[in-house]
Amino acid sequence: MQRGDKPVLGKRPSTDKTLSQRLTTGVFHGIPAYLCAVVLLLVVLVGSVLFAVTVGSADLTVRQVYEVILFEWFHIGDPATLAQGAAHDIVWYIRLPRIVLGVAVGMGLATVGVVMQAVVQNPLADPYILGISSGASLGATAAILLGIGAFGSNSVGVCAFLGALGVSFAVIGLSHLGGRATPVKLVLAGVALSSVCSAISNFIVYVADDPGRFMTVTFWLMGSLAGAEWESNGVIFLVVLLAIAFFLTQSRTLNLMLLGDDTAITLGTNLRRYRQVYLVMASLVVGFVVYASGVIGFVGLMIPHVIRVLFGVDHRKLLPLSALAGGIFLVWADVVARTILPNAELPIGILISIVGAPAFVLLLVKKTYQFGGRPS
Repeated sequence: MQRGDKPVLGKRPSTDKTLSQRLTTGVFHGIPAYLCAVVLLLVVLVGSVLFAVTVGSADLTVRQVYEVILFEWFHIGDPATLAQGAAHDIVWYIRLPRIVLGVAVGMGLATVGVVMQAVVQNPLADPYILGISSGASLGATAAILLGIGAFGSNSVGVCAFLGALGVSFAVIGLSHLGGRATPVKLVLAGVALSSVCSAISNFIVYVADDPGRFMTVTFWLMGSLAGAEWESNGVIFLVVLLAIAFFLTQSRTLNLMLLGDDTAITLGTNLRRYRQVYLVMASLVVGFVVYASGVIGFVGLMIPHVIRVLFGVDHRKLLPLSALAGGIFLVWADVVARTILPNAELPIGILISIVGAPAFVLLLVKKTYQFGGRPS
């Protein structure tokens, strides 16, 4: 081998060292800080759930709430008084399911936000950047205003799920036109399809003369956890946990995406196929989330930024911490949405946008951090 042939082999240690240096960012470093953060967030999450279940418009005491929970979980108490009645139905069929759904939705959106920011190499990406939100909105709008009832009582959620998934596959197809897919082409295809879906949704709303159904569409698009049920919660939670576990196994590849395709190829990894797989997986998670809760934005954009500032860009830490923080954030957002207005519920999407936008702007003004080795 001639001396001129050595750079490819000689660059790998240097590149690996550069990757390691770029991942070592954030305020807190080291395994102990990471483990302490995981334990702390787990404790806060459990505490948030235990507190949130006691809060609501119904006048229930803390004792009544936990008597119902202890009876359902451990069969402690008198079945004659705890297995039925208003307190039982409010706690077990209304409050607790929506809190559990809030944890799953928050974890799912935050996780997908982390992945999407790596896939498109853009710190301003979120789970809906590729038109998934507009596809879901189109599906829900069509189901409600056009009376699509092929899926029974779940028609709105199923159509929203199919719309989100369909747009995701369309984005993948469009991004391959004229050559291989790139992060820029993925974003451009998503923006184009988002505009088309929004235009079709607006046209359906314009031609449909039904004020009642129009209000239903509007409320659903604002996001809500009110439709939570134990049966669907189990499926959604399972999907979210499996997705988190899958992406954790892909942490090294996600870290390589921050360095760009050329550097990854130098290290022997072709990111194109990984990017397609991650996009499909992320779309599945968002589809299930949209099916259960409607369109809730900003969680997947803001939470990863906060965690990245504190603990850096290494996805081995970023993914689990973002998931836990997302679950905590949405639980508290739902508590405020349920209680801020007397005898009414504020759509959670409105609340998150009101609170999230100024907080995100403040984060950008006050703090800079590294995204893939570049100040952002």
